[in-house]
Amino acid sequence: MANAASGMAVNDDCKLKFLELKAKRTYRFIVFKIDEKVKQVTVEKLGEPALSYDDFAGSLPADECRYAIYDYDFVTEENCQKSKIFFIAWSPDTSRVRSKMLYASSKDRFKRELDGIQVELQATDPTEMGLDVFKSRAN
Repeated sequence: MANAASGMAVNDDCKLKFLELKAKRTYRFIVFKIDEKVKQVTVEKLGEPALSYDDFAGSLPADECRYAIYDYDFVTEENCQKSKIFFIAWSPDTSRVRSKMLYASSKDRFKRELDGIQVELQATDPTEMGLDVFKSRAN
């Protein structure tokens, strides 16, 4: 089912990998990319559970848009171990205007396909999605 606004479909693998992250914690993060040739959102990279936030941040291209899911673990003030699933719309200032528009117009529909996102972040540079931002948005 293609998105009327942008014509982008969502590859079934996107939903499958997201469910694995959510239910089984198989991955720390997932990076998604819009493949303009086949007009759909596909899985670009899967981060193993042992990988760190820095590995995640390093997997996002400096000058291209992406969607990403990050499973953020933290300890609450009551000393409880918790995690939140973050959706990141990565749209660096240096990416092509057409690419930014395509990702922006496809985002809401793509997000609806992934049931269980708890926090959404928009980021145009790494500081807008630093660990401090995750920490403040998680609580």
